[in-house]
Amino acid sequence: QVQLVETGGGLVQAGGSLRLSCVASGSIFSITSMGWYRQAPGKQRELVAVITSAGSTNYADSVKGRFTISRDNAKNTVYLQMNSLKPEDTAVFYCHAGVVVGGTNRYLEVWGQGTLVTVSS
Repeated sequence: QVQLVETGGGLVQAGGSLRLSCVASGSIFSITSMGWYRQAPGKQRELVAVITSAGSTNYADSVKGRFTISRDNAKNTVYLQMNSLKPEDTAVFYCHAGVVVGGTNRYLEVWGQGTLVTVSS
């Protein structure tokens, strides 16, 4: 019913930048928070950044000052601008959204399929 599709991952050298995008589609009445999580090899998935519908943001300490999350509510899209990338940022990045399904009062936690970010040293 609701899908998230991420784009923008890839290979970048340390110190470089990437911008991730995530578009939500389907039967959407409203979206509460949208965010990005990541999972590095052998590690648990962790929160990177989250943004509410009102624009309030929260970041993991490890990315503060380097990453910026933003969203376009009209386009049901969330972005993650990643600057000054480090090899330890290498991970699969997942988009997440809290969605109220159109025509219902059902609330879903929806995940994207993930996009790989590789930072070379």
